[in-house]
Amino acid sequence: MNTALLLLPDFALILLGVAIRRWMHLGDHFWAGVEKLVYFILFPALLINAIVRTRLDLAAALPLLATAFAAMAGGMALGLLPRVFMKIPALTYASMFQCAYRFNSYIALAVAGMLFGAPGIATMGLIVGAAVPVANLVSVWMLARHGDAGLWRELARNPLIWGTSLGFLLNLAGFVPPAPVQAFLGRLADASIALGLITVGAALRLDGTAGVKGFAVWLVAVKLLALPLVALAVGSCLGLSGLNYQVVVLFAALPTASSAYILAMRMGGDGRSVAWLISATTLGSMLTLPLWAAWLLS
Repeated sequence: MNTALLLLPDFALILLGVAIRRWMHLGDHFWAGVEKLVYFILFPALLINAIVRTRLDLAAALPLLATAFAAMAGGMALGLLPRVFMKIPALTYASMFQCAYRFNSYIALAVAGMLFGAPGIATMGLIVGAAVPVANLVSVWMLARHGDAGLWRELARNPLIWGTSLGFLLNLAGFVPPAPVQAFLGRLADASIALGLITVGAALRLDGTAGVKGFAVWLVAVKLLALPLVALAVGSCLGLSGLNYQVVVLFAALPTASSAYILAMRMGGDGRSVAWLISATTLGSMLTLPLWAAWLLS
């Protein structure tokens, strides 16, 4: 119960986003602008601010990242399994498949910060920065032959990768930002969590495509239940403990990424089914994430 109460403010912000979208009628243009502000400015500032201020253990980074990648690989394998038993249109399948292993960076950093403070954000930021290009590569490869021309440009311009890389380099160099710079980054970081979670709520949709509900329910179970179990098992085998172990299991338990919908739509896929999966995993994580966190912190 205590863990659920700790995470309640984050989930309340998601529900606030739902309410604002429903009753204030601000329009799609407004929400697109807010999402760009959070994605390109506020979240990179959060990552840089947290990583620069935290002492990183490079020796522990390899098993940490190996566990995160193992969880993602488990999601890919389990996402491929239903293709043997179900008849799903190829493009619909490729669109939905990415929801088995992609993760919501906004919720990731919000939960890590709420439970573990700046060290948690720095650890989660390291995982996110390493996992984002892998998730994008696999998703684009699965979705299209015609869409992979801009893949490397998309990765090179990804602000989460740049924010993580810059913070990591500054940390290794021993750079300590002057007090005004720290305050500036801190203000941006504070704004990023609230606005990021509100935009997650504003994007929720619960009208999926008929005929793929079985596959959709399977992917929800994979994302919220199976992947954390994979991370628990692999992390234990690799000797992870403490903060790194807790953060990587929570990373595996995250709902799927909002950007999966954007990618599916841009590449001519089934955006409607992806939007349903994003919404279902996000709402489901309001129950499962506190349970995983409570187990890890007990």
